[in-house]
Amino acid sequence: MSELQTVFGLHAVSALLEKEPEKIKRLLVLTGRKDQRLESLLVVARKRGVSIANMERHKLDKLVVGNHQGVIAECDAITEMGEEDLEELLQALTEKPFLLILDGVTDPHNLGACLRSADAAGVHAVIAPKDKSAPLNGVARKVACGAAEHVPYIKVTNLARTLRWLKQYGIWLVGAAGETEKTIYENDFKGSVALIMGAEGKGLRRLTKEHCDDLVKIPMAGSVSSLNVSVATGICLFEAVRQRGL
Repeated sequence: MSELQTVFGLHAVSALLEKEPEKIKRLLVLTGRKDQRLESLLVVARKRGVSIANMERHKLDKLVVGNHQGVIAECDAITEMGEEDLEELLQALTEKPFLLILDGVTDPHNLGACLRSADAAGVHAVIAPKDKSAPLNGVARKVACGAAEHVPYIKVTNLARTLRWLKQYGIWLVGAAGETEKTIYENDFKGSVALIMGAEGKGLRRLTKEHCDDLVKIPMAGSVSSLNVSVATGICLFEAVRQRGL
């Protein structure tokens, strides 16, 4: 029997109920909690035929790390998407691809925040290497506030190979790097484009940087030399959104 995965928080559980209710084995709900948001979620759960169990707070607290907001979904492990899914997704698009690639982002909180920004910006998929990348776990889903169920998170075996393939597909690769002179406001994001963000501190790996068609930076006026990767991702994505006219 495979180990169950937990998804927690009102937004994340609601999105899972909407998108993949068949994966949920049961909902664990805080005993005695009664409010409109939770009641609305439970109405949907009952319509979907999902089993609901009440549980004391101290027991819920032991099941997850983070603020569960009184609701936890126990579900089958959610299958990771891979290279084949990426190709299928791109072939199905009727508009110019807009992708986000995360190179070495290992913190689930940052992954969740990046997914949330990606969803808001209309990104078609978020791509990351299988090694040294944050898992799409309960923490990431909670921070993503439902975006994890809507934006495909695709793990690839070899990122450099995927970047070469994306180039052949006609997608322009734009990497964020502090050492370049070109700013995000000088770059053209209107076409088929993939924004590549590196890990905090280290930034993009050398091989990833070598595959980029352009390198851009966020102009910084203060004494701080870099931003949190999820904040930087949001700024870059929404400059692209401004240009693309969403």
